[in-house]
Amino acid sequence: MSQTDEAARRTYWAEQMERGYDIVQLLLRHPVEECGEGFASLPEAAKSAGIEMQFSTSKIAGDLERVFFMRESLVSVVMAVGKAMNDRGWILKIEDAFRSLEMQGQLVRKPELFDAILNKCIWENGGEIPSAELVFRRAIVLIANIPKIGTHMSGSAIDVSVFSREDGSEVWRGNHYLEMSERTPMRSPFVEPEALKNRLEITAMLESEGLVHFPYEFWHFNKDDALGHVLRNNPSPARFGPVHWDPKTNRVTAVDNPLTPLNPLPVIQKEIDAALERARTRQGT
Repeated sequence: MSQTDEAARRTYWAEQMERGYDIVQLLLRHPVEECGEGFASLPEAAKSAGIEMQFSTSKIAGDLERVFFMRESLVSVVMAVGKAMNDRGWILKIEDAFRSLEMQGQLVRKPELFDAILNKCIWENGGEIPSAELVFRRAIVLIANIPKIGTHMSGSAIDVSVFSREDGSEVWRGNHYLEMSERTPMRSPFVEPEALKNRLEITAMLESEGLVHFPYEFWHFNKDDALGHVLRNNPSPARFGPVHWDPKTNRVTAVDNPLTPLNPLPVIQKEIDAALERARTRQGT
């Protein structure tokens, strides 16, 4: 990679992350009137409808299993997308859906993801160790660290990949799910034309059912929450906010303090120190 190309990538990364941060600030101020709607199972709905759909088998973080549930009114939306993809010769894979506050907090600290974000911040910072404030600022765009901005915690978002029904190969979007780099934004100029074409076709299929895409992650789609309203310039209160969900009763309770960071700055600094120690250990082996 030439110095000119690397400089362009660094500039693009920083600009996109700052634009994402600006959206986060709008989202934090957007009104939410939690409607109390319960959750429903995506796998059960797909099975009942005879839709071929895949679901991630990886842990979200530590030993926490993924929870493939979302708000009841959105399940039929996802099924419509899944059917359309089957008709297209594709299989929709749900990488992630609802996350509890505990799951989201652990995901922010997940070593593979935190290390990737920290490394990009070091790269952005010209090789110098960045401040906890910069890492916090970047992580809040890529892995929501505040309940109000985390649409997975509202049960109103899915992360997706797509595969071919014919041979099982991934419909290539330039990178696998959870890439953290200047290639992550949906319309990154550093993604190959065919991959960008696939990204946009997949996005069009999801958005035809009313979901919206987060411009800074090519895999994330959501609806009827504060982020969805902000991205559609809809000033009315959103129906879905961050909630605690009881799977036994299907009862949802709005989060009391949705603006409180899941991992405040001292925790982020601790994670930076741990990540640097991991890097030193790897270099010493």
